[in-house]
Amino acid sequence: MKQQQATTQQGWRQKLLNIWFLLQKELWSLWREPVMLLLIGVSFSLSIYLAGSSLPETLHKAAIAIVDEDQSPLSLRIQSAFYPPYFVKPALLALDEADAALDAGRYSFVLNIPPEFQQDVLAGRSPALQLSVDATRISQAFSGAGYIEQIVTAQISEYQHKHRSNTTLPVELVLRARFNPNLKSAWFGAVMELINMVTMISIVLTGAALIREREHGTIEHLLVMPVTPAEIMLAKILSMGAVVLIATALSLHFVIQGVLQVPIEGSVLLFLACAALQLAATTSMGIFMATIARSMPQFGLMMILVLLPLQLLSGGMTPRESMPQLVQYLMLAAPNTHFVQASQAILYRGAGFAVVWPQLLALSLIAATLFWLSLARFRATLSKMA
Repeated sequence: MKQQQATTQQGWRQKLLNIWFLLQKELWSLWREPVMLLLIGVSFSLSIYLAGSSLPETLHKAAIAIVDEDQSPLSLRIQSAFYPPYFVKPALLALDEADAALDAGRYSFVLNIPPEFQQDVLAGRSPALQLSVDATRISQAFSGAGYIEQIVTAQISEYQHKHRSNTTLPVELVLRARFNPNLKSAWFGAVMELINMVTMISIVLTGAALIREREHGTIEHLLVMPVTPAEIMLAKILSMGAVVLIATALSLHFVIQGVLQVPIEGSVLLFLACAALQLAATTSMGIFMATIARSMPQFGLMMILVLLPLQLLSGGMTPRESMPQLVQYLMLAAPNTHFVQASQAILYRGAGFAVVWPQLLALSLIAATLFWLSLARFRATLSKMA
């Protein structure tokens, strides 16, 4: 009995040693791939910084021109109401220059003040102003038109009443923005980009590691060694998952909290534990996809088909509640859905384990299922090669 236990312990010890040596091999192989290292570095630094800083939080330095056919004190007052940082200093155009300026893309907005505008306003009539918008600049066109309408309305009202009047509503509505009081888009964009990078890079690294070995012929060397498919697969998952997890922690600390100054409300360790479960699922997914694809170009095309639904339908871009019910139910089988929910709850709202344990449980079950399916597919692939 003791001899049997000793043999079992020795067998487990040998399996752990095999996984450890294979893990080191995977890390050395990654270290000798400068393109992959560059991809990891850029994805967890520059990409996250750009996602948090490239989109303006509000209208910012929008180009506007004014066609002033009235030349009245009211029209001059409206001109002076547009100033930085929302708008650049308005340019004055003639009426026949407006369309050409919009066609050339020099301005996002052209406001036309008609003749006798002030006279009509003082007479109680409702003169029309024409606002031409370059809708190809969609980020500014949507919010800018509303800004201009509010500015012009406020200036006309103040000119008429000699003071700025506010409409008294029968009910007072008090707005309070929780978790992001200043409504800064960087707080959302940077964190969501990090979540997306965890999924994308983990799939790329594990899939590329297997395809690279198959293309270089080193997978045949592993087949003649005393290692099992489970040990080979575990080494790839653990090594690539550890690299992505370390990159995630560094990016969260130095880029998101350091450079972008995004406050993290919850436990970073709990978020990393959630990320580890997500990595267990996505690295297994990468192995599964690599057993189907015959080359890196095929693997890249498969990634497009997999990543787009994962990122667009998981609730990271738009709330899941706005999606069709069928899509909501189907996406419960995707690890990204639960990872996004748990990450947002932890990083934005400071949620603890008592709040996110259902998502962690779902991630664990999905990761175990994907690992089992990937291992079965990996064994079948190796048996064909043997």
